Amino acid sequence: MDRMIYTAMSGAKQTLGQQATVAHNLANLTTNGFRAETSVFRAVPVVGEGAPTRAFVVDSTPGADFTPGVIQHSGRDLDIAVQGKGWIAVQASDGSEAYTRNGSLQLNSNGVLQTRGGQAVLGDAGPLSIPNDTLVTIAGDGTVSTVPAGNKPAANSVVGRIKLVNPPEAALERGNDGLFRVRGGVPAAADASVRLTSGALETSNVNAVDAMVNMIALARQFDMQMKMLQNAEGNASKASQLLTMQA
Repeated sequence: MDRMIYTAMSGAKQTLGQQATVAHNLANLTTNGFRAETSVFRAVPVVGEGAPTRAFVVDSTPGADFTPGVIQHSGRDLDIAVQGKGWIAVQASDGSEAYTRNGSLQLNSNGVLQTRGGQAVLGDAGPLSIPNDTLVTIAGDGTVSTVPAGNKPAANSVVGRIKLVNPPEAALERGNDGLFRVRGGVPAAADASVRLTSGALETSNVNAVDAMVNMIALARQFDMQMKMLQNAEGNASKASQLLTMQA
């Protein structure tokens, strides 16, 4: 009987955790370049004297769905989208190198090219700075060029090239800031094969219908776990009554 309690109790708790993950995915339905979080259930035996047959349910193996989103043209010069696999290198708030697929870029007051979240976009030699009063164009290989406002396009100059990487997906982990990093903290090498689409953004890869269906399924699963706990309580009560009668 207590084995059922162990399973149902931990299962209900981890189901709530999975519901939070699905809710987080739904909240980022409109976040450009977002990668849906994934998680699975697994059974973990309880270690200890007198409990070799007990098991907990654990929500484990958190990961990400790396399926590409849809590329939508925005017409904005500082919007870029990665074609296929690859990542845009940025500088996280702690100074480390991190990676994102959100190519909605902007210039801060100092002319530094950065994401909407305020992370500086990295180039071959560090963050990229754009001169004032210039028009910016970003080529398919990440090359950033500028032309003074009012001048002919022939007067453009190259500022630098955005660092584009393509590390193995299995080596990536998501941080608390939503950015991805290579496990171990070693920066990924630039990959010249990664291509960009200028004037476009990649949508989130969260499927709203699938997420809602998953949310409903988890709610029903939680209800089932609670009914198992109620059944265990009822069985314990009946057993106590029988023992009392026999005494």
